[in-house]
Amino acid sequence: MIAGKQSIRFDKKVYISCGATVVGNKEYAGPLGGEFDIVVEDEMFGKNSWEEAESRMQHMAVDKLFIKSGLKKSDVRYVFAGDLLGQLIATTFGLKGIDIPVLGVYGACSTMGETIALSSIMVDGGYADNVIALASSHFASAEKQFRFPLAYGNQRPESATWTVTGAGAYMISGQCNNTGDVSGNNFMNETVGKAVVTGVTVGKIVDYGVKDSMNMGACMAPAAASLIEANFNDFGIDENYYDLIITGDLGYTGRIILLDLLKEKGINIESRYNDCGLLIYDSEAQNTQSGGSGCGCSGVVLNAYILNRIRSKTLSRVLFVPTGAMLSPVSFNEGHSVPSVAHGIMIESE
Repeated sequence: MIAGKQSIRFDKKVYISCGATVVGNKEYAGPLGGEFDIVVEDEMFGKNSWEEAESRMQHMAVDKLFIKSGLKKSDVRYVFAGDLLGQLIATTFGLKGIDIPVLGVYGACSTMGETIALSSIMVDGGYADNVIALASSHFASAEKQFRFPLAYGNQRPESATWTVTGAGAYMISGQCNNTGDVSGNNFMNETVGKAVVTGVTVGKIVDYGVKDSMNMGACMAPAAASLIEANFNDFGIDENYYDLIITGDLGYTGRIILLDLLKEKGINIESRYNDCGLLIYDSEAQNTQSGGSGCGCSGVVLNAYILNRIRSKTLSRVLFVPTGAMLSPVSFNEGHSVPSVAHGIMIESE
């Protein structure tokens, strides 16, 4: 099972058997709008605060996941879940009535990758048949905690990314009896590809000394470069192994830095590279500066873009690399740099 220094190759079949997504109106207005499961025009999600709204998103995503998968709560042994807020309050309050054991996970914007990695390890190890991996972010709750109150009306630099209002929930299973299609129907169909997690690469904390909290791409690109290089080394492969290598939320600024860093290492992924933050918005038309970010960015693009193309067999092998900037209001106000981390999920079509 151990592969190289940072990776695990799974002995058993570990499936992403189903996915469910919830987004806000801005995400629906973007290029992937028709691919999301639930769209809510009210950014408050019927609640009294931004934090409560994010909790509601998580709850809705899990409810939709159960509907799409056909599974019951009693079929699921654990939930790995996380968000961007202090003490994971969106997760805590969003899942407090779920009656399934919950393990809270914090990896900043890399949390979707971390929850899937841990869920997959749990299934491969034989400790559970079905585990839910969940992550969310909300533009307003993130701005409130990390940047400025919305009423302040501050200007955003071109390097800034827009935190996605979205939640992604995934059923990680030891078998895939109902693969699902893009409409959410579940059926056995040989023409529909099944998404198999074949391995994971766990990232290291990387810090290039960047202190600009409005330039997450520059903070996180070094961690993505480190992770991709480690994945290639651990599995004895190169960029040609994958149809698509996709990072979580580097945006336009981080994309350029990542490609340059990898080229310095003799790695050129440009022909098969994309970023979730570039796919979710029309940056120019929607005025989202460098693109999308947040746990919800890779959390919803995974199902709407990547898994839909795995199911249609347009993609056969994908390296999914959510990236996270590991800062807090305390560390930023004390003048510290922004360390980053990335985690890699190897997804293949069966």
